[in-house]
Amino acid sequence: MQYLLLLYADESAWDSLSPTDQETAVAAYNAYTEALTEAGALLGSNRLQPAGSATQVKVSDGKQQVLDGPYVDSKEQLGGYYLIEAPDLDAALDWAARCPGSHHGTVEVRPVWDMSG
Repeated sequence: MQYLLLLYADESAWDSLSPTDQETAVAAYNAYTEALTEAGALLGSNRLQPAGSATQVKVSDGKQQVLDGPYVDSKEQLGGYYLIEAPDLDAALDWAARCPGSHHGTVEVRPVWDMSG
């Protein structure tokens, strides 16, 4: 089954890290990504641009509304994701706990709805 691991964190915290701490964080994510790849669990992943670069689209009464910026203001923003294959929720939760994002933010685990039939 496919699961989406949604990584939430305070995106302003990155800028407060020293260059050495940033390199350490990048290395941790690279190692995690490699572990997912070696296990055959990684289907895709990406880091997202800051929440301020988001554009919201809503249609109300047939009229399109376009808003700049994040829809809600919160302490943690969606910063990236991993799409993984796991045999069950427990295995997906184990992968989420191993994610570096779980140590400085929140990793939300969502099963992907199978739309194939």
